[in-house]
Amino acid sequence: MPTTKPYLRQYPDEKGFFGSHGGAELPPVLAEECVKIDQAYRTIGNSYDFISQLRSIRTHFQGRPTPVYYAKRLTEAVGGARIYFKREDLNHTGAHKLNHCMGEALLATFLGKKKLIAETGAGQHGVALATAAAYFGLECEIHMGEVDIIKEHPNVIRMKMLGATVVPVSEGQRTLKEAVDSAFASYFADPSTSLYAIGSVVGPHPFPMMVRDFQAVVGIEAREQFVAMTGNLPDHVVACVGGGSNAMGIFSGFLDDPVELWGVEPLGTGTTLGQHAATLRFGKPGMIHGFRSYVLTDDDGEPAQVHSVASGLDYPGVGPEHAHLFETGRTRVAGADDEAAIRAFYKLCRLEGIIPAVESAHAVAHAMVLAEEQPYDSVLVNLSGRGDKDIDYVYANYPPEEYA
Repeated sequence: MPTTKPYLRQYPDEKGFFGSHGGAELPPVLAEECVKIDQAYRTIGNSYDFISQLRSIRTHFQGRPTPVYYAKRLTEAVGGARIYFKREDLNHTGAHKLNHCMGEALLATFLGKKKLIAETGAGQHGVALATAAAYFGLECEIHMGEVDIIKEHPNVIRMKMLGATVVPVSEGQRTLKEAVDSAFASYFADPSTSLYAIGSVVGPHPFPMMVRDFQAVVGIEAREQFVAMTGNLPDHVVACVGGGSNAMGIFSGFLDDPVELWGVEPLGTGTTLGQHAATLRFGKPGMIHGFRSYVLTDDDGEPAQVHSVASGLDYPGVGPEHAHLFETGRTRVAGADDEAAIRAFYKLCRLEGIIPAVESAHAVAHAMVLAEEQPYDSVLVNLSGRGDKDIDYVYANYPPEEYA
């Protein structure tokens, strides 16, 4: 009798496409290297030694599983649906990023690589990769826009303390997109001894697939924990989306279930190009950093300037799998502007004793909206990171007395 494979076994196809999005369009040297990485990942990633070592790392080093937590006081304050958090902020280094960084670093050691290269926006990926590099004894080079270096100063210090070289990027808008450009250029100079450990479900194949697979542990855990806590599946699963790694992580556990999946994009300060980074809402199919997806473009067809109060979300593209899931109607897209995110940030601080990452606060903001609209439902939010990195910036620019 014919059977249908689970979604995660169907996508991407052998060329790295999720429907019409994805793939790898690269210079020959990098294309050849990506083929090698793909072959190695599909071989090594399914081996007992690799899986058992990664599981041991997650248990004994990362502190997994992270809990699912019922936000009772926030639920009561909103006066609607029950709100739960998958507490990735309690993952070692303070965010979900370590899930794929430890996997990528382990893969690098199997491939005989000596150095890890990456970009970072909010700094969480940079800190996680620097941590993984220290764990495995690898060199580490992190490219970061000068604007984000100022905004996320605590994470810059953490990266340096962990032994990483932080490369300031002064071109263009001096944020995440330019950091990706710079990291790719560095990787192109020496792909044979280094691995570009991409920080989200973006980039050329096989990186969107690999990062999703490493992050799927979030959704697998969350589904099991939620059912154990409540006896049911959640009605809604909510996560912020920039590139989209935390969202694909938690969505992966529910793609084959009758659960509404919400990706929350940064609406910034307005709907004009350059005021937001809501790629799925305002973008169109195009090419960025070697892959096809939705892209925000200017009048010349180039990736546009973007804005978000959250450094980890200000990217003019989105993961190709998110584009596919959005086009097929499996996921729904929402948004939260800067003000809504900051208000959610302070709500969580005051009501639950949790200081969230500003990126995660976008998801919290939409969960509060859903809770009011669907009073009998349950909402599970991926609290993808903690806000230690954000406190100086938020306190200086959005004083708490104005948001009490």
